[in-house]
Amino acid sequence: MRKLLSQIIAAIAGLWLATLIVPGVVVVAYPASSFFGFSLTAQWQIFVVLGIVLGLLNYFLKPLLKLISLPLEIITLGLFTIAIDMALIWVLDLMFDELTIPPFLPLLYTVLIILGLNIIVKSFLVNRDNE
Repeated sequence: MRKLLSQIIAAIAGLWLATLIVPGVVVVAYPASSFFGFSLTAQWQIFVVLGIVLGLLNYFLKPLLKLISLPLEIITLGLFTIAIDMALIWVLDLMFDELTIPPFLPLLYTVLIILGLNIIVKSFLVNRDNE
């Protein structure tokens, strides 16, 4: 449960930081924005929904994709994980009209921001079992 929570927190903060830092990454709250019937009127609500969906994708789908691409993971010494993360954020971009990320470099920078925040948040939440 802590790992899922850390994925969601890192995704929310990473997408927010990416919109501030990376040129081209835009999150817009449209007047007709809704998620499963819930009206999303503020931009922070969009970030929360995007973070939850990206956190769930990272938690459930990423291990399966890493297992399928295990030979490429071995050949590239784990760097193919960045390509998997880019694909997941691209899928998130396709799912939501409110999120716009240009194809390569802004997507890569967004992935690196979320990956770094995920390492930091995971060190605080998940690895506290020894205390």
